[in-house]
Amino acid sequence: MRIGIDARMYGPSARGLGRYIQKLIDHLAIIDQDNEYYIYLGPHNWDDFQTTNPRFFKVLVSARWYTLSEQIIFPLILWRSKLDLMHFPHFNVPLLYSRKFIMTIHDLIITHYPDSRATTLATWLYRIKVAAYKVVLHFAIIRSEKIIAVSNYTKNDIVSLYPKADKKIVVIYEGYSVEHQVSSVVDLEKKYSISKPFILYVGAAYPHKNLYRLIQAWKLIQHDLNNNYQLVLVGKKDFFYQRLITDIEYQINEYNIIFTDYVNDQDLPLFYRFCLAYIFPSYLEGFGLPALEAQSYGAPVIAADNSSLPEILNDSALYFNPYNIKDISQKILTVIQDSSQRDELIKKGYLNHHHYDWLVMSRQTQEIYLATDQHLST
Repeated sequence: MRIGIDARMYGPSARGLGRYIQKLIDHLAIIDQDNEYYIYLGPHNWDDFQTTNPRFFKVLVSARWYTLSEQIIFPLILWRSKLDLMHFPHFNVPLLYSRKFIMTIHDLIITHYPDSRATTLATWLYRIKVAAYKVVLHFAIIRSEKIIAVSNYTKNDIVSLYPKADKKIVVIYEGYSVEHQVSSVVDLEKKYSISKPFILYVGAAYPHKNLYRLIQAWKLIQHDLNNNYQLVLVGKKDFFYQRLITDIEYQINEYNIIFTDYVNDQDLPLFYRFCLAYIFPSYLEGFGLPALEAQSYGAPVIAADNSSLPEILNDSALYFNPYNIKDISQKILTVIQDSSQRDELIKKGYLNHHHYDWLVMSRQTQEIYLATDQHLST
């Protein structure tokens, strides 16, 4: 069987989606010695994927995602490979690709939050982008052989918009694995100016991540904290982070807020290991991988009580209403001040993150490939 996987977002630079693609391909290269795989990489990540499996072949694709060349050039490259099945690990399936494919949907964030503040484009151009997104998503859902959803929440979200897709959606959870040794806490002080116990957030600063309310909640409890704690936001200082920083620049030092910029995979475990708690304030998450990463390093988790987070975290997190600033602040204060509550969350977090495994995810995905091929052959 000749299987293709779109890996142009392979690697941590594409955040959660990139990590999902990386772990899927890396584990398939270990467990599958029978099928042929064509891994479509871009110039920026061509060297990132390496394997000794002789049945894995790298194919260079210069067309970037969400572009016109993706819609025109990429399907021509795919046609030359004569694939039996193509896996698009995101919704951006080329409209001109007419061979058999499956897809993974992580969330429908743009559907729920088509906000012009979530883009650097001009308003009129962003409206065109949202319209194009809806067309591509509709085509992909209707034409796909199978759809992998990373949570039941995401599955139900898809079905609410596309009821006929119900029978071809399969839920396969993402995974987690501890990969790096933790260095000394001194590194955090020297490299990132973190000198106090801190609450941690790791991720982007898109509007649906709800960082504005998080910061407002943090400001609300400063009197109670007596200037003894820091709020640390880990994420590349792109347009969205810079906008956030500009909006609160006169309050950053006053309220003990640290913006680290991009943190590599070698340093990131330091933050999880030494934070007082991890906070996940998003309005919508398809899975919520950073919370599992935090739990694996012994960090108690405070999370929004919506979307997939209660499904993935179960009773291992302390939940809050992400639209209620006072509720957010009170839950932060509880975890800081109540050591018994903190210890209970740490204990439950260790148990919870063991439910998710990248190898299991990859095996289940491989089973979808094989089952789809058998179905198409009959």
